[in-house]
Parts: sequence; C-alpha cells; structure tokens
Amino acid sequence: MKFFSHVFLAGLLLLLGGCASMGPSDQTTTSPQTEAPGVADSQPYAPPTPLFGRKPEYPAGDLTPIAPHESAPRTVAATTPPADLWDRIRRGFAMPDLQSDLVPGREQWYAARPQDLENMAERSRKYLFHIVEELERRGLPTELALLPFIESAFNPQAYSRARAAGMWQFIPSTGKLYQLKQNAFRDDRRDVLASTRAALDYLERLHGMFGDWHLALASYNWGEGSVGRAIAKNRKQGKGTGYLDLNMPMETRYYIPKLQAMKNIVANPGAFRIQLPVIDNHPYFDSVTITRDIDVALAAKLAEVPLADFKALNPSLHRPVILAAGTPQILLPWDNAAIFQRNLDAYAGDRLSSWTVWVAPSTMKTADAAKRLKMSEADLRYANDIPTHMIIRAGSTLLVPRPASQERDVTVRIADNGQLALVPETELRRIVLKAGKKDSVATVARRYGLAPTKVAEWNHVGTGAAFKPGQNIVIHRWVPVRSGLGTPVRPKAAISPTTRVAGR
Repeated sequence: MKFFSHVFLAGLLLLLGGCASMGPSDQTTTSPQTEAPGVADSQPYAPPTPLFGRKPEYPAGDLTPIAPHESAPRTVAATTPPADLWDRIRRGFAMPDLQSDLVPGREQWYAARPQDLENMAERSRKYLFHIVEELERRGLPTELALLPFIESAFNPQAYSRARAAGMWQFIPSTGKLYQLKQNAFRDDRRDVLASTRAALDYLERLHGMFGDWHLALASYNWGEGSVGRAIAKNRKQGKGTGYLDLNMPMETRYYIPKLQAMKNIVANPGAFRIQLPVIDNHPYFDSVTITRDIDVALAAKLAEVPLADFKALNPSLHRPVILAAGTPQILLPWDNAAIFQRNLDAYAGDRLSSWTVWVAPSTMKTADAAKRLKMSEADLRYANDIPTHMIIRAGSTLLVPRPASQERDVTVRIADNGQLALVPETELRRIVLKAGKKDSVATVARRYGLAPTKVAEWNHVGTGAAFKPGQNIVIHRWVPVRSGLGTPVRPKAAISPTTRVAGR
C-alpha cells in the first residue's frame, strides 16, 4: 500500500511541475473577418465583441477622456524564479507569431547593428522592470514590453515630426485623452509611470475593439479609425480583414514585423549572435513623495545621483525646478530613495527652490519681460526655453528667480495648468493687393522682393503674365508683429490682409 502511495504522490508532483513550467498560451482571438454571414457590405465597420469581458470605453472618434486603468493583483502559480528580466519576458510571450516575409529582413537589420541594439537595451534597463510588472499585473502579453524599442529606442526624450513624445510616442491629443498633462512645467507623455499606464490603457482598449493583437498594434501606430476603415473597405470587396490583408502605409506595414523581429531576438539571442546585457529581475527605481518645490539640481545632489541619471528617470520635467503641487513624486534609483530622504531631512539650506512663477500681464517681447523682472534676457530664455525672435503672450506663465522673502510655493492651479504661449516676431501673411496700371508678375515680384515663380504660383498665372488694373493680386509675406497686441502690423502696400497661411 505504501508503494502505491509513493507512486501516486510522485505522479501528482510530476503533473504539478509540468503545469508550473508552462508559459502562458497564445490567446484565442476573434478576428473581425469571422463575422457571421449575411452582413450587408454597405454597413459601417463594427468592432467585434471585446475579449476582455467589457465594451470599449468609447467608440472610435469619441474624445471622452479615458480614466486611468486600475488592476487587481493577480494570483500567479509558483514557478522557478526567472534568471533575469529577459527570461521573465520570454515566459510571458502570449501573442501569435506574425508569419510575414518582412520579418527576416527586420531580424537581419537589427542583427547587423549589435552596438545599436546593445545601446537600446542599456537604455531600457531603467524602465523595463516597471513595464513588465504592469503588463503582468494586467494579464497582458509581455511582448508589449518590447514596443518602446520600436517606438523610441527606449528614449523617453524622443520627439517625432508628428509631435509624438516619450518612450510610447503619444501625440498631444491622444496624450490628453489618456490623462497625460502637458503644461509649461512638465509633459507626462515623457513620464515613466504616467506614459506606461496610458499606453497600456490604450493598447487594452484597442485589443478590446478588434479582438486581435496585430490589429490593435496597427491601430496604435496608424489610428483605430484608419484600421477600421481599411477593414470595412476589405469586407466590402470580399477580401480578408486580418492585419496582413489590409492596405496600410509603409510605416504600419513594417511596424509589427519590427516587433516580431525584436521578439525573436529576445527569444533566442544566440541564434542572431547577439548578447543582451544582463538586466536583473529587480526594480530599478523607487518613487519618492515631495512636499515642497525643489530645484532639479538640488534634488539630484541630495539623492547622490548624477544629474543626467536623475533626468533620465524624471524626463517629464521641463524646467530646472520641480513644483510639488504639480509633480508630487519623483523617481530615484532603488538604493538612493532612502539616501535622498535622509539628506533632505538633514538639509540646512535656506530653501529648496530658487525659482517661482510669474504670469505675464500683457503681450510683450522677451527683452521687455526680462527688464521688468530685472534679469538678463539670456537667463529668461534659458529658464523657459524661449527661442529667439519670439514674443510672450499675455497670461503666459514663466519661471523666474524666487525672491528671498517669498515663502509660499507655486499653487496647484498654476503648477497643473500653466502654459507658455509664444508668437513669432514676424508672421507669414496672405496679402491681397489691387493691381495698378502696367502691373505684371515681374513688377510685383520686383517691388516686394519676391521670386516671380512664387507670385505666378500664388495667382495661378504664368511668370510673364500682366495684371488688369484693379485686379486682386495675392502675395505671401513675413510681416512684423505689434508686440503690444500680438497681431501682425499691416504693411502699407496691403489693401486687404486675409487669413494667415502658416508654413507656406
């Protein structure tokens, strides 16, 4: 009887050990193309039932702000601890692999640049543990932790031509939609905690809309409206509606193959002759609460952290001061959090912040504002990142030296909502003139110092054309701005200035 008990116990342990060693299986997805037959081709695109057991927070195109996600802790089966963070990421792979001819080319591209790959991996060291923790807490595939490699090379200061910022590359409008504040003192699109929370909220919502991770990722890059319209178009034409079936811009077509290539390299770096740097499966940073305004340089000094490392963990800060009312916490390397608190408690300086905020009472030139504030124009420009040849609009909030007598910190209203509004000293204006006798493209171009080809283009005529007396002539000119009003000064030659055309 004892023999059978041992056999039974051994079998049970073997079964449990086998279950514990299994990674998460691929999720079964419902592709939009598995729609029930009989749906009219003319119907607008309707996303499938979400797989997460809830409807999307709002339909595509709705601009209702999204409330931050809150996840309940998960119960995880006991397993052998991961050797490092890369091993932990591999165990959480759960997306179906993309079978595309574009993937091998992306693999070769990364493998041919081992130093670039190593630099990206080193940058990720500060942020990757937190991202993996958040993904596991939400039950999401850990492949998503590799997305910042594709979006920004894990550079929280990355900024694109489309005005996307941060590791997760949020454009301003989408950032606001996901509660990422953007003001004169900070940009949460670059904040490590806030931007990761917003990105995962967005990705969860997209997966809930499309029921397919490849379509969700395509939407993250291209926009859910664009992907939805592409699906509707394919459905109307009787074509497939999966990711590989859609007609997409080149950037989006290569987007997921890049992620798949990175996944394959992380899964088996030796096969690509890549050596990933060891990243311990341990938090890199800790969050520290601050209750008083404090200079960035002083905060780094009290934490005994190099200023560059401090800024890398707190990349959302725009200015040389941290306003406690708007940024109540900072991130510090794990072992330096306690050092900061100890040094802060023992700090004997007169004050923590040498800066405060001044609200411009009227529109004025930077030189005039500096004179009023009794500081150099160069210092005012540097502290507020004001380019040359720009005018400060009324109501703008500017960082200025804090008087020794001022004890109060900046208020929540200003710290959370302060904006710096600038206009160029000159603006491009579309100006309409009345042609005089013997006016032609050549004479108008010569009179205003313009290229004849431009005058001809603006008026839809040839370069040798003549104008009839009284005929409207359109030209575009840079004209000075009246600083007191913030509006362009009308040139004497202009009869009826019309709408400004920026960028022409």
